[in-house]
Amino acid sequence: MTFSDWPWRHWRTQHADKPALRLEEETYTWQQLCMRLDGLAAGFQRQGVQEGDGVMLLAHNHPQTLLAWLALLQCGARILPVNPQLPHPLLDVLLPQMTLRFALVLNGRYDSDSLTALSMSDQPGEGGVAWRAERPATMTLTSGSTGLPKAAVHTCEAHLASAKGVLALMPYANDDDWLLSLPLFHVSGQGILWRWLQAGARLTVREKQPLEQALKGCTYASLVPTQLWRLLQSENRIALKAVLLGGAAIPVELTQKARARGIRTFCGYGLTEFASTVCAKEADGEPDVGYALPGREVQVVDGEVWIKAQSMAAGYWRDGALLSLTNPQGWFATRDRGELVDGRLTILGRMDNLFFSGGEGIQPEELERVIGTHPQVSQVFVVPLDDVEFGQRPVAVVECEAGSDITQLPHWVSDKLARFQQPVHWLALPAELKNGGIKISRRALQQWVRQSLRG
Repeated sequence: MTFSDWPWRHWRTQHADKPALRLEEETYTWQQLCMRLDGLAAGFQRQGVQEGDGVMLLAHNHPQTLLAWLALLQCGARILPVNPQLPHPLLDVLLPQMTLRFALVLNGRYDSDSLTALSMSDQPGEGGVAWRAERPATMTLTSGSTGLPKAAVHTCEAHLASAKGVLALMPYANDDDWLLSLPLFHVSGQGILWRWLQAGARLTVREKQPLEQALKGCTYASLVPTQLWRLLQSENRIALKAVLLGGAAIPVELTQKARARGIRTFCGYGLTEFASTVCAKEADGEPDVGYALPGREVQVVDGEVWIKAQSMAAGYWRDGALLSLTNPQGWFATRDRGELVDGRLTILGRMDNLFFSGGEGIQPEELERVIGTHPQVSQVFVVPLDDVEFGQRPVAVVECEAGSDITQLPHWVSDKLARFQQPVHWLALPAELKNGGIKISRRALQQWVRQSLRG
């Protein structure tokens, strides 16, 4: 599907009275959604928002966030979604580089002398600007191994290209309903939004509800394996047809249990710079992440994964200019170590993360995939600790469910990891390192580990 107007207006012309969006328990048809967005866009324009303006959207996922997002797009704004948990000192340094004019704060508080505060208010009229697929639409924060987070700029065209690739694999359409289970300040949450708009199906937004309740009536969801495990333990009927899994290795037992309940499971590999998913497959227990989706190209050069795609960001935004993502060969060099066998990509880990212990190479992500399959582990990081005898030894920093006993983990991994791979220390992830949703810095973790264990 190629659009000549805003996607929601396109679907209004196709089937105006078809349900399009559920916000909590309120349902909007495409016609009703367009009317609401026209009013909100007119309200933003009345407050001075013009095409090309940068707007910070500080918000968690809830119905107002989704409506504000779409209305700001319709104004032609360039949206920078920000996690309300991000430390304000970080924002004070980061935001001046983003060339913003406005701030819409729906959660928390952020005072700025340089940004004009917006409010959500409906105004009469049909607010907005003409659809241009090539217009910069979003600025999504990402982070490398060092320095400040960067903002990857995507056009609507790039987001829709990402959606088309995923929909070629996952048959989400017609009366299917995808739960917006991931925040819009993450590119994975934006991926859900654009798949909905590309497919003309349905989307559900429910705030702060238990997952099983939030999923009521939904046929598609993006989850981590732990969430799916919990769902499958319920004896209640689950309407899900398919789940896109991320965040950890996918155990075969999990996919089998899901299949027995009529749920297909998919997994893959994606990057912020490529508007979410690049490679994907139906989960089969194998360690690869599948084939490149339509519109993507992948190659491995000297062990490093290189990517080209229609969904690639236009660049990183800095001080009003776009900085190129590509190398001299025209590819994005990911710094991910990988193997490509018969078109199927396996991600081995970050090239920057490899370290050696007693002469043995340790790729932290390999250990993390194993430890992350423990049903009570929410996330895990393995970092090196300097050691006089071995050079470096692995240390595991884990976040577990409340009430879990971290001291049981060394025994659990004893027959799952080689002796040299087994962490010599197990530490609980401290709250101060969670960093408000931005990727946790391994460098900061390593420094914290060193201080914790060496005093």
